[in-house]
Amino acid sequence: MKRVEILGVPIDAVTMHEALKYALAFLDDGEKHHIATPNNEMLLVAQKNSAFKAVLQTSALNIPDSTGLLWAAKRKGQVLPERVTGVDFTEKLCRRLSKDQSVFFLGGYKGAGKKAAEALQKINPNLTVAGTYEGSPSSSDAPEIITRINDSETKILLVAYGAPAQELWINQYLMNLVSVRVAIGVGGTFDFLSGRIKRAPKCMQRCGLEWLWRLFQQPTRIGRMWNAVVVFPLQVLLSK
Repeated sequence: MKRVEILGVPIDAVTMHEALKYALAFLDDGEKHHIATPNNEMLLVAQKNSAFKAVLQTSALNIPDSTGLLWAAKRKGQVLPERVTGVDFTEKLCRRLSKDQSVFFLGGYKGAGKKAAEALQKINPNLTVAGTYEGSPSSSDAPEIITRINDSETKILLVAYGAPAQELWINQYLMNLVSVRVAIGVGGTFDFLSGRIKRAPKCMQRCGLEWLWRLFQQPTRIGRMWNAVVVFPLQVLLSK
């Protein structure tokens, strides 16, 4: 698998089809795998959070969840073939799962995980939802969460605590999750799948303007958008 290093973080040069192929293969190889969905903002956070950066450097698969990463790769004379968003990746993966490949939804905002699970079951009636639980990334919640996940005997764990909390949580506790084969940090995916937040029109997604759509819906994200759209490109340009 070819990887492109951007600001010290390896990004896998995969298409959506290839990313799904790897994820499904991970379910059958008997190992435990962490899949991350890095974007511009996450790479900036990783510059100041060494623990988070170390997790991204060792995860099994880092799919490129922003057009900014494709641009950054091109600046280095390398290629990331396409943007693979966490939302689309999660939906397409759940479309392909059989009944014995169950999914546990951890995190999300005010029941978004449960609603996301219900929405995905409408798309794939064969999808087995092992459980949903909001919980929190706090270490005090970990014993309860681990017990729930282990009791569910799930194969796939989707964690929606936002970065870097979700990646750090997966890295710390994945080995305690007996049946889990694939754990994915999915950020705001539950919000989109549940319909709590509407996705940008396809034309804006194709043009890399999904950030602008989100800003219209969530003006409080302006600081995060500034980092993703202005600070990230500057750091890439200034990096060796």
